[in-house]
Amino acid sequence: MHPDKVNRNHLKKFTDLPNIGPAGAKDYQLLGYQHPLQLAGVSALHLYQRLCEITGQQHDPCVLDVLLSVERFLAGDAPQVWWAYTAERQQLLAAAV
Repeated sequence: MHPDKVNRNHLKKFTDLPNIGPAGAKDYQLLGYQHPLQLAGVSALHLYQRLCEITGQQHDPCVLDVLLSVERFLAGDAPQVWWAYTAERQQLLAAAV
C-alpha cells in the first residue's frame, strides 16, 4: 500500500503495510508469517537474508528497502516511501559483509 494511504489502526493483511503489494505479501507468507503484526520487532535484514536463502536467489537490494520501511513503521515511525531507506540499506549491507 502507498504510505500515504496506510492506516496504523487497520493492519489486517500484509498489503495494509506501507509499500507492500501482492508480491511482498507472498514473500512474507513464504517466510512463514500469517499476520502483519507478527513482523513487529523482526529484523528486516534477517528477513531479506532468509528470503534469499529460501528462494535460492539474490533478491534486488531494494527489497530490503521495502522490508526496512515495514520494520520502522511497525516500530512506530511514520510510513515512508521505500526509497527513503536506501542509505540505511547500503550501510546495513556494507556492515554485514
